[in-house]
Order: sequence, then C-alpha cells, then structure tokens
Amino acid sequence: MKDDIHPEYFVTQVKCGCGNSFTTRSTRPELKVDICSACHPFYTGKLKFIDTAGRIEKFKNKFASAGYASLKRGKKAEAKSES
Repeated sequence: MKDDIHPEYFVTQVKCGCGNSFTTRSTRPELKVDICSACHPFYTGKLKFIDTAGRIEKFKNKFASAGYASLKRGKKAEAKSES
C-alpha cells in the first residue's frame, strides 16, 4: 500500500438511540446511529404493516374483481383470431 494516502483506522464504539452499543472498526473513533439490529423491527420480529388511510384495503378492493387480467387477455386474443 502507498504511504500517506489512506485514512486512519480506529476501533470504533457504535452507540444506538435505543441504548445498545457495540465495537467495530471504522475511520471514525465514535459513531451514533438511530437504529441497530437490536431495535430494528426486521431483526426483532416485531414487524408491523402500517396501513395509512386504508391504502391496502383500497388496493384490494380495486383489483379484487379483476382477477387474473393476463389470463383474460389471452382468451380475448384467441377469440378474435378464431373469428
């Protein structure tokens, strides 16, 4: 490696907003993060789907009657070619 072009590498203390802290290595001596693996919903298993303004229900209602649109299109194309 070339001399004097690489940044200093520190043993870094990472502190999360939830109170969890752990050690890693970085170019900064200390890092403060908002979310970590101890409090992130994906890792804790407490994942919630937030349905704001009923968007999921609106989507389901809009496309409930459509069914499989691609299959219906195929039948129309076949009917036109037979005529």
